[in-house]
Amino acid sequence: MANTNIGYSELDSFIQDVEQIVQSGGIEEVLISKIKTRMQQLLKSEKVLPDQYMQPQPTSALYPLHVAQDESFSIAVTVFNVGQPSPMHDHGTWGVIGVVKGVEHEIKYARPSRENEPLTVVQDRYIREGEVGICCSSEQDLHQVECASPMPCVGIHVYGANIGKIERHMYNPQTGAKKVGITPWVPVPDSNSTL
Repeated sequence: MANTNIGYSELDSFIQDVEQIVQSGGIEEVLISKIKTRMQQLLKSEKVLPDQYMQPQPTSALYPLHVAQDESFSIAVTVFNVGQPSPMHDHGTWGVIGVVKGVEHEIKYARPSRENEPLTVVQDRYIREGEVGICCSSEQDLHQVECASPMPCVGIHVYGANIGKIERHMYNPQTGAKKVGITPWVPVPDSNSTL
């Protein structure tokens, strides 16, 4: 689906390293920790992403950076414009995020013990430019994010599946009611276009 060779040596190396980490298998917690460490190294690069991956859209953008052939993992670039939120959602897999630009405000919720139960906040945090966080795991997989900076928030997200294809759930925070949905990949804008 997406390039395995982006043309940015640090980014290309990161993609190859994540592939090796995922292919080596092992306990989810260890795998996530290794990807988090490698993401921290990537974010120290002077220019992490090509400009076309940093363009906001009318709704939050989910650009495919790389999807493994066997769909065992994917690397996405998400862009939230100023004040733009995501729906409250789960992922159905593990995930690691690194903020390339701006600030992401994340609110994590406890998974309801039964259907149609109001959601409870378990963590409210800000992830700033250059910081890396674990957005989801088998034990904690429900959150909402939004751009909390005066410029668009751009993040690199690594997931343990093809995140632009798998069925996930969107939640109503007051009632806990959920519906199944897919957050599809957004085509990467042409490198010469601006929005």
